[in-house]
Formats: sequence, C-alpha cells, structure tokens
Amino acid sequence: MASCWWRWRRGCSWRPAARSPGPGSPGRAGLSGLRAAAAAAARAQMSYFNLVKSLTSAFPNMYSISRFHHMTPAVCCCSKTRSGEEYTDPFNLGWRDLKGLYEDIRKELFISTTELKEMCEYYFDGKGKAFRPIIVVLMARACNIHHNNSRNVQASQRAIALIAEMIHTASLVHDDVIDDASSRRGKHTVNKIWGEKKAVLAGDLILSAASIALARIGNTTVVSILTQVIEDLVRGEFLQLGSKENENERFAHYLEKTFKKTASLIANSCKALIDDVLDFTSCSDRMGKPTSADLKLGLATGPVLFACQQFPEMNAMIMRRFSSPGDVDRARQYVLQSDGVQQTTYLAQRYCREAVREISKLRPSPEREALIQLSEIVLARDK
Repeated sequence: MASCWWRWRRGCSWRPAARSPGPGSPGRAGLSGLRAAAAAAARAQMSYFNLVKSLTSAFPNMYSISRFHHMTPAVCCCSKTRSGEEYTDPFNLGWRDLKGLYEDIRKELFISTTELKEMCEYYFDGKGKAFRPIIVVLMARACNIHHNNSRNVQASQRAIALIAEMIHTASLVHDDVIDDASSRRGKHTVNKIWGEKKAVLAGDLILSAASIALARIGNTTVVSILTQVIEDLVRGEFLQLGSKENENERFAHYLEKTFKKTASLIANSCKALIDDVLDFTSCSDRMGKPTSADLKLGLATGPVLFACQQFPEMNAMIMRRFSSPGDVDRARQYVLQSDGVQQTTYLAQRYCREAVREISKLRPSPEREALIQLSEIVLARDK
C-alpha cells in the first residue's frame, strides 16, 4: 500500500494530502513524532498561560510594594479601564499602562561610561513592538479583574513588564553576536557598530540591570519564575545550535527550542512559528532583517521540517546545517514547492486556539478580549 502524506489542518486533525512531485517518500515514519511533538507543545502552551498568570497575580491584595526604581512620575498612579469600555486595538489598551516605558528602562541603565550607555540604550529607542510588556500588562489587568474585580495595574506588575522587555532585549544583543547578524529593526546591530566583545558586555549589563530590578520587587516566586525564563533562553540557544538526526525527534526538538528561546510568555510559541513562516514569505525591507536568515544560520525551522517530509533529500542538508554551496537556495525552493509554510501556519493556528481557550477562562473584560485579539494579530502579521 502506498504510504500517505499527512497534513495539519485547521480542524486539528491529520489528513492525507496529495503526493508531492518530489522524489522519495517518508511514509508514515514522521507521523508519531509529529503527534508527540504536538502534544508536548500543547502542554508547553499551558505553561505559558500559567507562567504569566502567576507573574501577574503574584500580588493580589498588596498595594504597598516598593515602586519600580526611578519610576516616571506620570505613571506612578495606576490607570483604570471604565466598565463597559471597548477597545479595538490591544496595543492602544496596553500602552495606557506603559507610558514612559523606554524612559523608565533607560533610567534603570544608570551608566556613567558614554559608549557603554549608548550601546545599552540602542534598542530602547521606542521603535520596537513591546509585545511582551503589552502581554504582561493586559494579563495583569485581566487577572486582577478575575481574582478581585480590581481594574488597577499595580506598580509591581508594571515592573515585571519592563523587566521582561529588558531580558528580551539583552537576549537579542547576545543572539546577534552568536548569529553574526548585521541588521535588526531596520538598522545596524550593536555588534556590527561596536564589535562583538563590547556587544556581549552590553547584553550582560542590560541583564544585570533587569536582575537588580527583579530583586527589588521582593517576591521570591516572581524572582524564581523570571530566573527560569533566563535559564530557558540559554538552554534554547544551545538547542538551536544542535540538530536531531532522527526525523521523529526533530519536531520535538524544534518546539522545545521555540518554547525556551521565546522567553516563555503566552502566545510567543505562536509568534515564533509565524516568524519562521515570514522567513520564507516576507521581504527583507518589511522584516527589517534579511529573510532566509534561519537557513543561512543552519537552522531547520517548521517550514523546513514539514517540507522535508515531501523532499527527503533535505535530510542531508539539515544534518550538515545547509553548509554546502547551494544548500540554502535549494532548501528554500523545496520549502516553497511544498506545503511546509501552510502546515506551519496551521500548527500556529492550533496553538493560538489553545491560548484563546485558556484566556477565555478569565472573567470577561476589555483586557481579556485584547489578549484574544493579540493572538489573531500575530498570526496575520507580515513583518
């Protein structure tokens, strides 16, 4: 009996798809691996929700916690959402609690050396999406409403949003050194301007400033959780440097790397999967960084792993990390000829639905609806 090709569909079921014109057949060997990986990732998705929920509800009834150091006066008093008020843009709703975000972060980076200060503040220019802080403050409001019907965002909760952005930015500086990246957010990277050694030190300093701010919160549960996030970032980077020879283990490896490397925040697994799709479908000008970058770094992302089932000759390229002449171009063509992009998108949509299902357990509020909208936004984005 001819072996079947399997495709992830919107209905979260496995269906046979038309055979690709590519040579060879992987049969059903990859099916059990993909199912196991999907189950593992589904469990990981639950941990995203529980992580942020525990972070943002760590202080349910305490309003006397020391405020974030050097807090901008305008945001010391917590704003409120009027009952029944509706917002169509979750970013606008989230930014109500994040005014002065980058100014407050720059104040935390109290550095006397001019060059080091410039390096550390380089990405805190207000041009980033601030996706993680937005998620944290929206979840903080949603959890506060759910637990004690309070519409206040506490200073300690806002501090977590700032710390999350600092940890994320420190990881970007280090990632660019590891990847020898030359552009990010439409401009040159820190390592290209100041060199790799100084870039590593700048990332370390941002991380140390975040750690000091974290310790200042004074809650051991929050410290433990965010320390785990930092550990996950490092372990995720190590996972990215490796690859699995066994086809059935590759997807589990890829999804575990995605979980750890995206800072363990809700919906970031979905966002990271969409990033992998955009690496094949978006242009460099829109992305603000070169496309096909993952292939050039030797990384086998979701679209590649799905395409490999239709084009088995990609296995050898994956194991040599696309290092032979012509590997990157050939792999890109295989991905575009396959349904790897579509299947990765379907997989991201499944995680999106699971995240929405968990968020929907919270009491109805504008913030809960904004979080649901965010999950749809990250799926539809093109940069």
